Amino acid sequence: MIPRLTPDADAEDLRAAVRDFLARHTEPAREPDQPWDPTVWKRLAGELGVVALDVPEAAGGAGATFREVGVVAEELGRSLARLPWFSTAVLGVGVLLHTGGNDELLAELAAGSTTATLAEREAPGGQATRAEEDAGGWRLTGGKTLVVEGATADLLFAVAAVDGRSALFVVDAEADGLTRAPMRALDPNRQLADVVFDRTPAMLLAADAQAVLDRVHDRAAAALACEQTGGAAAALELSATYAAQRLQFGRPIGSFQAIKHRCADMAVRVEAARSASLWAAASAADDPAELPTAAATAALVCGDAYRWVAAETVQVHGGIGFTWEHPAHLHVRRAATTAVLVAEHAAHRETVLARLGI
Repeated sequence: MIPRLTPDADAEDLRAAVRDFLARHTEPAREPDQPWDPTVWKRLAGELGVVALDVPEAAGGAGATFREVGVVAEELGRSLARLPWFSTAVLGVGVLLHTGGNDELLAELAAGSTTATLAEREAPGGQATRAEEDAGGWRLTGGKTLVVEGATADLLFAVAAVDGRSALFVVDAEADGLTRAPMRALDPNRQLADVVFDRTPAMLLAADAQAVLDRVHDRAAAALACEQTGGAAAALELSATYAAQRLQFGRPIGSFQAIKHRCADMAVRVEAARSASLWAAASAADDPAELPTAAATAALVCGDAYRWVAAETVQVHGGIGFTWEHPAHLHVRRAATTAVLVAEHAAHRETVLARLGI
């Protein structure tokens, strides 16, 4: 089966609605400790259903596909809105979709009444997170770092060792023994946190965490690729608009060959990113066997494109591009962090090479 790459008319209507909502109700945060607006989040999740898109209708979702998820990711990448969508709709929903039997939790996430995240990466220098079962149930001990929205999420899906293997647990944000501390991250619009478990009560979701994590990682890489494409497109538009308006020697700077060629190169990178991200989203929707290759390829292409376009945006804007007031630096920050949020470039390259048999 050859997956359909481009979103259909309904998905494009969703894009228009999300773009309009974000333009009217959100703006990028410039401080790392700036909280997201719960009222805006409830409206976005409840009225537009951006968390419920690929959740089955039986679990309170829209029953759509990952193409629609990719559309929302692209629009959030354009706006750089400070919202817990990635942690909840991509990571949290992804965990529940691939563990099964959690329709009640899935419905809470789909409705936007509960936020979630994945706590996976072990804290450096600390003891590996482990789980022990006693008469009262499972308890987790250890620490995690670089947890997306780890300080605000209502639920944490945590990976912990059980008898030498990794298992997946769910932890309530109000559980005893749970400590969460925001980190000062490079990107102020995607909060990261350190999380510490001290015999924290937890519920077992999956005895084999790796089988779930592999799928969630591919899902996350595909969503981030769409987000990177949206961010790169927004940065290109900033550059093209400024080049048409900024006058030098009585002419728009966009008429000069150096700027004209730079913007043309940016446009080529954006279109390459769009093609790769569409392939990843279509594979997530229709061709799971192809998704690991498509997601890794998109992570490489879109990550490189966004970093390059964001850096060029600063150059096109000249002196103003280096100022705190201009949004160019926010794209530079987002591009740098999204490129390594799921995995390093080397890991994505190894995935592609392995799938090619090289």
